[in-house]
Amino acid sequence: MKDTLEDLESFVIDVIIHNRRGIRANFLRLVFRSLSWIYSGAVRSRLFLYRERFIHDHHLGVPVISVGNLTVGGTGKTPVVELLSKALLAHGRRVAILSRGYKSKKQEKPPFHRRWAAKLGLADKPPEPPVRIVSNGEKVLLDSHDAGDEPWMLATNCMGVPVVVDKNRVKAGATAIEKFGADVLVLDDGLQYLKLKHRHDIVLVDRTAPFGTGYMLPRGTLREPPANLKRASYIFITKSDGDSEDLIREIRRYNRVAEIVECRHRALHLENIRTRERLPLETLNGQYVGALSGIAVPESFENGLRKLGARVEVTSRFTDHHRFSKKEIRQFIERCIRRDLHCMVTTEKDFVRFPDLGETDIPFYFLRVEIEIVKGREVFDKLVRIIAEPRHVPPGVMSTDLMELPV
Repeated sequence: MKDTLEDLESFVIDVIIHNRRGIRANFLRLVFRSLSWIYSGAVRSRLFLYRERFIHDHHLGVPVISVGNLTVGGTGKTPVVELLSKALLAHGRRVAILSRGYKSKKQEKPPFHRRWAAKLGLADKPPEPPVRIVSNGEKVLLDSHDAGDEPWMLATNCMGVPVVVDKNRVKAGATAIEKFGADVLVLDDGLQYLKLKHRHDIVLVDRTAPFGTGYMLPRGTLREPPANLKRASYIFITKSDGDSEDLIREIRRYNRVAEIVECRHRALHLENIRTRERLPLETLNGQYVGALSGIAVPESFENGLRKLGARVEVTSRFTDHHRFSKKEIRQFIERCIRRDLHCMVTTEKDFVRFPDLGETDIPFYFLRVEIEIVKGREVFDKLVRIIAEPRHVPPGVMSTDLMELPV
């Protein structure tokens, strides 16, 4: 069943990005285009209802910083969440990260008939499943299957920062405040999550594909139209070398006031997936390498290896967030052995979804990366100070009004 769904997902993606040709693909694109109009209308209606206060968001009494994007996948949210959380922690704030735990193990729900009976007032409301605490800030408590790959990575790389997972981020935020005394909440992939009031919206724009395919879902990869960049407080241009003037001019058509930061992914080191031995990046120079990935934009990973001097001879690509089986990885390893490669490399995000492999015939590494700011460091530092520095309370302001004060 899982393989069938992933095959269908791959087929749909190929149709959207024009990797599929023929009558069937053209017909599907036409159908998707019609559905995009419906989806676009639903997005605009939802934003209108929140903006005009027909639907109310929730205040938890602490600043909520959202990190999100207009498109689906591949902009680098997780490293930005890590960078921001570590910076706020270093400035003395008690930070917690909230995530929905995309493609994590589903929690059991009460039977359908019980839920409907409760909605009709014929039975008591069944208890909701508890939030999942991936990390308490001192120890990682769940594996990547229960937590989701990105929350598990954040929990592993952000010691001192609790990570809480739940589709209901209001409940997750309340839990983080109650259990860990959080005074700042970082909302991972939060631009479209309007139920929780945001103090700042950081919106990521991929320099290589700023607005995806230019169409709304499901015809394209846009969750919201580009005009909704106006909701951003800060815009981070990712995969940039600091030369994004043309893109900045386009961004300014939609948002004239948001401050802009340009950043890129910077490789730190290789790490052996079995022994956890770390090797310098120079190890890849001139080496014949196999690249395995299950991410939204595998080309960026493979091209990154080539820039480090690797000769990528074998590639294996899976759908984003794919959970690997031993058979799939063994097949990849056998291909690499037949080609007499020096080593195999995957992404850190993919590594957390590996089964236990034991010893491999040729070394297998993951590439550890972090976000590097190449232009606008002063903007980022200013943002951190705005959030982290104590608030000035004017004389006569009651403590119950504190949540309304600017940070």
